[in-house]
This record gives sequence, structure tokens and C-alpha cells, in this order.
Amino acid sequence: MPVSRRQKVALWSVFTPLALIAIVVIVILLFDWNRLKPWLNDKVSQAIGRPFAINGDLVVTWKRAQGETGWRTLVPWPRLSARDITVGNTDWAKAPEMATVRELIFVLRPLPLLAHEINVPSIVIDSPAVWLERLADKRNNWTFDTGPKTGNSKWHLDVGEIVLAQGNIALTDAASKIDMQAEIGTIGDNALYNKARDGALVNAASEASAVQGNPNDERRYGLRWKAVGHYNQATINANGKAGTVLSLRDTDTPFPVQADVRVGGTRAVIEGTLTNPAHLGALDVHLALSGDNMAKLYALTGIVLPSTPPYETRGRLVATLKKDASSYTYRNFTGKVGGSDLGGTLTFAQRSPRPLLSGELESKQLLFSDLAPLIGADAKPGQAAAESTVKQPADKALPVAPFRTERWDEIDADVKFTGRRIVRTEDLPITNLTTHLKLTDGVLLLDPLNFGVAGGNLISTIRLDGKREPMAAMIDMSARRLKIKQMFPKVESMRASIGEINGSAKLSATGNSVAALMGTSNGEARLLVENGTVSKFILEAMGLNVGSVVISKLFGDKPVQINCGVADFGFTNGVARARTFVLDTQDAVINTDGTVDLANEKLALTIHPDSKGVRIISLRSPLYIGGTFKKPSVSPNIGVLALRAGGAVALALVAPPAAILPLMDLSPGDESQCGRLLTELKKRPTAPPPGKTYRDPKADAPAADAPADKPAPAATPSTSPNTSPKAAPANRAADSMHEGS
Repeated sequence: MPVSRRQKVALWSVFTPLALIAIVVIVILLFDWNRLKPWLNDKVSQAIGRPFAINGDLVVTWKRAQGETGWRTLVPWPRLSARDITVGNTDWAKAPEMATVRELIFVLRPLPLLAHEINVPSIVIDSPAVWLERLADKRNNWTFDTGPKTGNSKWHLDVGEIVLAQGNIALTDAASKIDMQAEIGTIGDNALYNKARDGALVNAASEASAVQGNPNDERRYGLRWKAVGHYNQATINANGKAGTVLSLRDTDTPFPVQADVRVGGTRAVIEGTLTNPAHLGALDVHLALSGDNMAKLYALTGIVLPSTPPYETRGRLVATLKKDASSYTYRNFTGKVGGSDLGGTLTFAQRSPRPLLSGELESKQLLFSDLAPLIGADAKPGQAAAESTVKQPADKALPVAPFRTERWDEIDADVKFTGRRIVRTEDLPITNLTTHLKLTDGVLLLDPLNFGVAGGNLISTIRLDGKREPMAAMIDMSARRLKIKQMFPKVESMRASIGEINGSAKLSATGNSVAALMGTSNGEARLLVENGTVSKFILEAMGLNVGSVVISKLFGDKPVQINCGVADFGFTNGVARARTFVLDTQDAVINTDGTVDLANEKLALTIHPDSKGVRIISLRSPLYIGGTFKKPSVSPNIGVLALRAGGAVALALVAPPAAILPLMDLSPGDESQCGRLLTELKKRPTAPPPGKTYRDPKADAPAADAPADKPAPAATPSTSPNTSPKAAPANRAADSMHEGS
């Protein structure tokens, strides 16, 4: 039957588009895509401002759509393969190319192109080689010149997964002083990589999600890497593993990472996962960190930490990664610093204008020697402390190592620390430590800095202004209820002593080391010994009562009642002057005057013992305490002893029984002067601002400052120290000092 005209039109209307589509498909399938290389190389070169070239074959094959539904499954996906790709370098770089790639494979979804979206489900990079360079002026070769911005582009790029095979990366960074080479290789015959290379990356990605999410499945690691080089003259040696498929679209797919990195004396071992790597969303790894000094972490992390002995810690590092607002938390870590244990949680948060380090730390057993590097006290004579080039003089006791204050304004801090138990030498009666450290814009505040000392507490507030040059310091300190017998645990004769010591001090200073600060200190310090008892042997020895010393040694020690002990020092430019220094007991009054030169570490004190009652064979004379902090010396007044000895010899020639008279102490035994002395301690010590000289209000009244030759009259001692008239002023003064502090 003949075909009508209308039927012919209908047939041509149906078959013409089909024919055209078939022709286009045949052309595409048979087209030599290498003809597009010159045009493609030119356009990419213009876009990145560097020479770009596809030197090998450009091949397009077609794959069945994966993950699509409905009619979209009928539209095939092109798989493009470009071989031997080179990316040129900047004109100042040493390497001729910035990067080369053996083969680049990517799959494209064609339908999203209609909506101005370049949707690339997968990219496979085979055998890349990258040379990264940065100059000292921070110019780098990985920043491309893409020309002036003309506004937001209508096109949007969406990349799904990236698969990386064998590769090499070299980094030369003059700004950070890094010179490093890294090698990347696949682990065995990796199935995920093969699937991705063949264009079946949707299945590969889902399989990667299942495998990589299982921390016990070794199949989650598809790449092995190794890096060697130098960082700031320190050797870099690192190796690790990573997953093969890096999902940039699925934020729930964990990307496994494992690394063992050594930079000089610092080592970090991590194992965990990175999620949402396209936007650096989160990091969750177990971190073991160790090294010879925490201060060296500054160069690697930018976090300012103090100098410490060798350390090692283990914990969980959780990070929320955001541009300019990332937060890293080292959670519930445990470890050791020197011989001390250390644990807690620290958080490092990026913020403006400075990052913040915050958290709480605790040490159940803290070695006091491990605190020495904090103030440079770990330096041996003739050697420098950690993180310092200044050698400690052999004749100096105070640390001269300078504080590294130039880094203080790079970070803020809010950290609480508790040392439950302090292990120290028997000479130090320190038992525990608590402090709250705050660092704000270069100003360090320790409030409080509390040491448990001799059964009591030494509570301080210390403010160090690191922005001033030299550094400015303010110290406000209070001593509460320190037990006398625990102050000198190695002195056998002090075991018979009881009673408490209270005191307070306020000092200001300028300087960049402990020695410099003490050598410029200005202010006041006061000390009170409350009612109690003290070893009689010590008091007799201070009075050089030879006979009583011998008797005490033969027949034992006997406690002596303390009426009061008062010390009042004024500090002027590093020189401490004893304005009042009196110990009043039932047997003796001991006055001390003189100075302590903290800048030169010299002692110049004179002890004037004044025994009460009769002492047989007494060689009583002033004692001179001189020398230096390193080598103090104690000696009697030779002239006084010579006069007494000469008088004894002369009397022996006339009447031998009278020879003992010059050696007898017939002091009248005046009563206590505690009431007058203790009233001066009711005022809190004062100090001028840092850099200002302390003006001693008592300097114009030397008579009042000089030790009294005769104690002031007071009430007769009572047999009960708690109810005696002498006890009341001491207790009132101590209460006043407690309230003031």
C-alpha cells in the first residue's frame, strides 16, 4: 500500500533526530580527541597563567551511568584519559616544571552541564610528581595567576572522589626552612584503586566507606607514604598510611590516616580518621607525642609552651577544622614530663587577635626538679639552661637564663595546674602545688600560685609584663602557718621545735631573668614567729655559750619558750635591709641587722645575742654572716673574744678562781619587747610600681631601725603560752596578717 505524504512526514520527523543522534554518537566515538589538545592546552595555560600541556594521548571512552534513575540511566558518562601531563613553573623556580602526571582520568556527568555544573564523580591521578617551592619573601609556585576577578562565575565545580596512585612530592621552603621529599605508593594490588581507574568509582566509594570506617580492617589503607628531609637543621623522618579513596562529597565517609613523624628530638604517632576533607571538617585521632623539650613544639605548631625535661604523652586529639577558627582538643591525655606524671585536657582554639590555649592539668607525683626549667634553674654551673645560650656563672645561685618573653604576645592562655604531691630533696619542705595561669596579650598572671610548705601554705600572686623591656614584675606573697620543725627537716635539733611562721611580702622588679628580677627588687617583706618552742641547743649555739652547748650534747636538748620572732626587711634596688630582725625567748634576745645584696648575691648580717640570766663559760659575741649565696660564712667577732680571753688570763694570774668571771654572762634578763615589735606587722607590705625605687619611710629614723640594746619591759611570762600576755600580741598580729593577705 503506498505511503501517504502525511506518513512520510511523520516518519522523517521521527527518524531524522534519531539519525542525527546516531551520526553524532558515531562521530564522537570515532573522533580523534587528540585534535583538541592544542586548543585545550592553550585555554588551560591562559586560565592558570602557566604553560600546560597534554603530551600523550587524549582518549574518551563511554561508561554506563551509575547511581542514576529513570531515563537518566540511558545517558552514558564520558571517561576522559589524558597521558603525560606537565604544568610549568614560575620563572624564578629551580625546577623546570611544577608538576607532571603520568595519567589523569576523570569521569564526567553530562546532564548537569545544562545547568552550568561541572560534575566530576571521580578523578584518578596516576604517578604524579610535584615540586613545591617557596622563597624567603614567601612567594610560592603553587599560587596560580588566574587573572583579574570578573565576578562570580555561572559555572560550579563538584568533585566526588579522588584516587591517588604512586607519586613523588618535593618541598623547598626557604621561609620555614624546610627541605623535604616524599614518596607515595599503593599497598599491594589495591582493589579500590583498580575499580576507580576503570570508572566504577561509585561502587568503589561505597566500598571504601564500609572498609575505611572499620578501624580493625587493614584494607582501609590503600597508600603508603614516606618522607625525609630537614627542618631548620633538624632531620625529618616520617612514614605512614592513608586510604585510597578520598571522598570530597560524602561528609560521612571517614578517610583513614596513620603517621609516625620525627622532627629532630620530637616524635608524633597518630592513627585515626579525617572526615569531610573537602572543607577540612574534623579530625579524630589517637596521638602519642614525645620529645626532649616542649618548648621546641613552637616551631612545629606555633603553640608557645615552657621549657621542660623530656616528655611523652598519649591521648585523643579531636579537631574541628574551620578557616581561621579551628579548634584542637587533646583530650584525657596521660604521660610523663621528666620524672613526673602529667595528665588532663588541653584545647587550642584559633581566634582573633590571638589563639587561646586553655584546660586543666594534674600531676599526682611531681618532681620538684622538673619545675627547674620553667625559670632556667636547670643550668649547671658554667653551662646554659635549656632553650638558652646564656651560661650560668659558677659563683651565682640565682638563675640568669632569660625568659623567652618575645613569644608571649603570640598566644593567650588560661590553664589550671595541680601538683598533688611534690617529690623533693629533704632540704625543701614543699608538699604540693596549685596555680591558675593566665596569659593575655603578653602579660602573664599566676593567681594564685600556691605551694604547700612545711604544713602550711605559701600563697602568691605574680604578674609578669612581657611586653615591657626589660620585663616588669609584681609579686604579692603570704606565708601562712608554716611549722618551724618542718622548715628544717634535716636539722636534728629542730625536731624539738614547735610553733608557726606567718608572713607577707610585696615586691616589684624589672629584668628578664630570676637573677635580674631579684637584683632590682623594691618593696617590703615581713615575717612573724608565733608562740611556740624552739630548740634550746640552737639558741645556745647562736650565743656561743660553750658550756651549755656541751651540756646539751651530753644530757639532751630542752625546748625554749618563744615569746616572739619578728623580721621586717625593706628592699631598695635589690638590697634587702633588716629594719627589724628580733627573736625573743625566755632565755635570750637575738637581734640581727645588716643587708642582703641580691644583685651581687652577698650577705652582710650581724647577729647580736643577748642572753637572759647567768651562763657559765659564755664566749658571747656578735656573729658575722658574710660571703655569698653559694659560699656563706659565719664567724664570731675575734676582737671581743680576744678581750674576754685576755681578761681571763690576767685574772688567772692574780686569782685563779676569778678567771671564770669574764666568761660569765650576767645579763639582767630583761622582759620581752614583743608588744612593740608586733604592732609594726599589722600593716600590709607595700611596693612601688615596677621600675620605681622603694623609699624606706624608716630611713630617716635610724634610731628606730637599729636593734635595741635592751629589750623593752613587758609582762612577766606565764607558764601557759596560750594565755600569756606575750602570746596575745603575737596572735593578734598573726590574725591581722591573715586578714590582710
